[in-house]
Amino acid sequence: MHARTLIAATAAFLALSGAVHAQMHDPATPLAVAGKVALRGEANGIAVREIRIVRKNDVLVVQADMANMGRSDRTVFYRFRWLDGVGNQVGDGESWKQMAVLGLGQQTVKSVAPSSAAQDFRIEMNVETR
Repeated sequence: MHARTLIAATAAFLALSGAVHAQMHDPATPLAVAGKVALRGEANGIAVREIRIVRKNDVLVVQADMANMGRSDRTVFYRFRWLDGVGNQVGDGESWKQMAVLGLGQQTVKSVAPSSAAQDFRIEMNVETR
């Protein structure tokens, strides 16, 4: 009986921690867009406002607009993680890229999937104050 209680408590904790993690995005980021963003740490005023996805020659091409909602400059570290139809990573993975987003400014990032096997993606990002 004790093991069942422990399993139920663990499942409840994991469900709540996942919900808290999903809430960490900037409120200015639309929920549909937030599902494609894996934020590492605080958003620090950076909101992913829009994501555009097209398929060219059977390969995904993604552009994302990142807006700085504050007056202070931010440094954004980001990379795209490409996924196949069942969520497995496609390719070796991208290296982290660094970008400055000036106060109240906006920057667009773009990436192309490594192959036609990529069906989905996540934008991983970490935001630091300057």
